[in-house]
Amino acid sequence: MLTFGVTLMPDPPTSQIVTLTRLAEDQGFTSGWLFDSHVLWMEPYPLLTLMATNTSRMRLGTCVTNPGVRDPSVTASLYATLNEISGGRMIMGIGRGDSSRRVMGKTPMTLETMEKAVEEIRTLAAGREYAAEPQPIQMKWASGTLPVYIAAYGPKALRLAGRIGDGVILQFADPALIKWCLGFAREGCEEAGRDWSTFHVMSAAPSFISDDMARARDQVRWFPAMVSNHVVDLVSRYREDELPPELIRYVRNRPGYDYQEHGRVGAHHAGFVTDDIVDRFAVIGTVDQCKQHLRELSDAGVHEFNIYLMTDEKERTLQTYGAEIIPRL
Repeated sequence: MLTFGVTLMPDPPTSQIVTLTRLAEDQGFTSGWLFDSHVLWMEPYPLLTLMATNTSRMRLGTCVTNPGVRDPSVTASLYATLNEISGGRMIMGIGRGDSSRRVMGKTPMTLETMEKAVEEIRTLAAGREYAAEPQPIQMKWASGTLPVYIAAYGPKALRLAGRIGDGVILQFADPALIKWCLGFAREGCEEAGRDWSTFHVMSAAPSFISDDMARARDQVRWFPAMVSNHVVDLVSRYREDELPPELIRYVRNRPGYDYQEHGRVGAHHAGFVTDDIVDRFAVIGTVDQCKQHLRELSDAGVHEFNIYLMTDEKERTLQTYGAEIIPRL
């Protein structure tokens, strides 16, 4: 059985974010997320407060934050505060940092830095003492738990997700690539002596329902272009024979990337992405085609499909999922 989430872009107006979040909860979506890239878009944490106070059931969080733009103690305080506001409904998605770092001319953080940050945030957000340097710190007012999902692509990051995360965020909807990723995540989980059956697997990708495949592809072509940033990073870190050919081939003719069009429908830098890559990475087509794709994701080990709702016709997408897809899957 799949659960469904939705990720919104933190763009004005804030009223639209509230409206879409309410609609998503009404349609059966169980989680709501915001991108975290403070230069490109609005600050997510005040918006998460709005989302928390306008919902009663949805889990809420960043998809994804990173340890390089805020001190981990600040992130812990933000999440602990939001847990109090929401009644304990917060989840943190975290990665190394792509757009929020690169748009400032900085590089993503190391896996070691992210691992330390996760430990600090999780400890402090629960109200426990953390052995920081030069002295221990504690937020005695904080309480509860904060599940942590780690965004990952490469073998090392995937093993880390399995070793320390409550779940993993895989930013594509290709069942074959997801199976490849989960092999490494499971290795990390089992090496740490953890129970793989409790590990949460999220596939995060855009979806557009239409019988006009050309239009549907144009709505989501920006997404594989966005993923290509991570793939190019992987190619620089691993030998080609260590990565799936179907993951790395499509970036060979990549001309570049404009972060000012990050996550935008019609992004000019997405022209290199072929139709077959679009069809594999996103969930598009008729309702029946989307349901079949989602069943394949479930069979590959996915527990949650998180729609990146950056396309046109946002309300229609949520309503169609609520009426014709969520009840059947």
